[in-house]
Amino acid sequence: MTDPILEPNPSSDRPNGAADTHFGYRTVPLQEKQALVDDVFHKVAQRYDIMNDLMSAGMHRVWKGALVSKLRPPPGDRPFHLLDLAGGTGDVAFRVAEAGGTGTRVTVADINADMLAVGRARAETRGLAGKVDFQEANAEELPFADRTFDAVTIAFGIRNVPRIPLALKEMRRVLKPGGRAFVLEFSKVDVPGLDKVYETYSFKVIPAIGKRVAGDAEPYQYLVESIRRFPHAEAFAQMMRDAGFKRVDFMRMTGGVVALHWGFRI
Repeated sequence: MTDPILEPNPSSDRPNGAADTHFGYRTVPLQEKQALVDDVFHKVAQRYDIMNDLMSAGMHRVWKGALVSKLRPPPGDRPFHLLDLAGGTGDVAFRVAEAGGTGTRVTVADINADMLAVGRARAETRGLAGKVDFQEANAEELPFADRTFDAVTIAFGIRNVPRIPLALKEMRRVLKPGGRAFVLEFSKVDVPGLDKVYETYSFKVIPAIGKRVAGDAEPYQYLVESIRRFPHAEAFAQMMRDAGFKRVDFMRMTGGVVALHWGFRI
């Protein structure tokens, strides 16, 4: 059965059969979701990476490290061009740029200008401006030619895309034949007992941390709700297959808190 969040839901209450979708636990018109998501990340941009450390107790670094290890950017001067979607602050991009050789370069694409501004400033500070570039772009309609990139990544961003199937098809379109897409995203806890602890932590502690550190609990309440609405790993793997990816697989980490998915353009 298809998870109800994966496809827009037609609503007879809206003009011209307009579609509804979900923004956390709220039902909203599909055309309004992107603006709502943009507002969330406008509010959290300056504290985004600090909050990632606090909310995950530093585990997001381990999860992203696993992504980079699986990606294996080549050493030396072999050309390798990565597209990192929804990676505005540059966290994944910098890891890849530093792990790869002189031929590795990364294009960060994000729809949110505030997140991109943080990323550009961090790239300058790290001396990576020559290896990492930043571009404002919508994951549902990427401004890149077919078969441009050796790999595409998106870490903790796919669940915020209003039309996930479109974004997956775009990821495949811009990949070179033989290229791989990697999706790192929160998933469903599969360890008895841990699920209860995780639920309590997510809904009681994370918004409180957001209120204390970032001055606003509401964006973090949405982020927690969006995690709960995201499909389990098997369902998302099928979405990747439906988008045309081959040899799709995934691995769960930290008791199923997150899953790393990958697939090839053959």
